[in-house]
Amino acid sequence: MITVNKNLCKGCGLCTEFCPIKIFKESEEPNEKGINLPVLDKEEKCAKCGLCSLICPDQAIKVDEED
Repeated sequence: MITVNKNLCKGCGLCTEFCPIKIFKESEEPNEKGINLPVLDKEEKCAKCGLCSLICPDQAIKVDEED
């Protein structure tokens, strides 16, 4: 399971750009701060590599390696 902390995420898009499987996409609607946050599009295909968590400059993504 992957969680994106909406309070920490600034919408930089690094997770969307660098995910090797492309499980993230930009949300259609901006949040209350006007930021289009990443949303999970294909979480079931996630390899749990943790790259999104490592590349996130705000530590807003958590990858739970347990099923």
